[in-house]
Amino acid sequence: MSASASGAKREQWSSRRGFVLAAVGSAVGLGNMWRFSYLTAENGGAAFVLFYLLIAVLVGLPLLLAELVVGRGAQASPIRALEHFGGRRWRPLGGVFVLTGFLILSYYGVIAGWTLRYAMAGIVGGFAADAGAHFGEVASGWDAFAFHGLFMGITIGIVAGGVKRGIERTAVVLMPTLFALVVGLALYAFWLPGSSAGYAYYLSPDFSKLLSASVLKDAAGQAFFSLSLGMGAMLTFASYFDRERNLAGECLTIGGADVAVAFVAGLVVFPLIFALGLEQAVGGSTLGALFITLPQTFVELGMVGRLVGCVFFAALAVGALTSAISLLEVVVASAVDGLGWSRRRAAWLAGGSATLLGIPSAASLDFLGLLDAVANNVFLLGGGLALSLFVGFAMRDPSAEIAPGTVAARWWPWWRRLLRYAVPAFLIFVLAFALPETWAAGVAFFASAGG
Repeated sequence: MSASASGAKREQWSSRRGFVLAAVGSAVGLGNMWRFSYLTAENGGAAFVLFYLLIAVLVGLPLLLAELVVGRGAQASPIRALEHFGGRRWRPLGGVFVLTGFLILSYYGVIAGWTLRYAMAGIVGGFAADAGAHFGEVASGWDAFAFHGLFMGITIGIVAGGVKRGIERTAVVLMPTLFALVVGLALYAFWLPGSSAGYAYYLSPDFSKLLSASVLKDAAGQAFFSLSLGMGAMLTFASYFDRERNLAGECLTIGGADVAVAFVAGLVVFPLIFALGLEQAVGGSTLGALFITLPQTFVELGMVGRLVGCVFFAALAVGALTSAISLLEVVVASAVDGLGWSRRRAAWLAGGSATLLGIPSAASLDFLGLLDAVANNVFLLGGGLALSLFVGFAMRDPSAEIAPGTVAARWWPWWRRLLRYAVPAFLIFVLAFALPETWAAGVAFFASAGG
């Protein structure tokens, strides 16, 4: 263990492998496994992939490194870490990170509960013949809340076990499992007749669609969500890291693994969709295609479809679990550091509260969609902007925090210049389009609810 910003002994990862797998698990989730593929299809195919990669490298990686620097340097959770380097006036930003993770977890657990139920259905009795009616039963009401609660219970139990015995042990098992499932599905899709049309759809560039500000917003939101930026997750995980590790190297490893899984997931989704004759699902409802169209086709394929569907939803559930663990850990670590609670108490109280907060999302798909828009378009982008300004201007010498375990490099000053000027300018531009759109969505939702 090492001393934290508060002077108390702090848990540590037992190995570099454990940290990397846990951090990659935080980044890899439903956003990579499904959302990335649909945004790619709707926004220019391979052109969007290149655009996303550009944003991930020039905006995402600098901010990811910033979170790692602050977390490891302070050896504390978000609120105390920002106070450690910037004084009490920066504590509210840490509070925003904690709130963001808590908010996302509340509805993320609902969607994850759906994937858990579908995976279990594939094992126990097969997928329902009437997939549309079945999703209506699963997506909202008591069934949705029950599986949301089950998923959250698993997440809470893992986080309550601690960094080494809970989070790290789980990541070491689940992440290789997830990689194996995704690669296996990609190989299966490759051999399906008609899959070549899916590759063509996924990998053919359409640069004309990149001229839209909406595409820019989607690419930025996807980069932030998939890399777990703007919510303090990477900051918290880095706080359990010793000072002898190469932070720049870990940053590249996490970012590269995250992008790789998202890309390979596209090599699963689109060949599968086109080989099964589901082209009409592309560009339509993302949830509809995932939880209605695909399960319906799995039923028609008989036992082979049941097996493939079970593996597909199991991969989604595993990805969702590793991400949910990191979201809850942000809140738990903050309660342990700031309130002096035991880890077990913090995990059950914070996780239980997030479960209860998920009731409206379990009751209404529209409410869930609104929360997702607010989290992605406001909290994540806004948190990233604030963090960029914090490390760029408020920290005295962030490069000194990279130095332990890292050979001095000429790019360090350029990294801080990116955080001071280029990254904030880009995020302000994106927020200028995202905020009005989110406001309009909120007004429409409450008008509909009031009517």
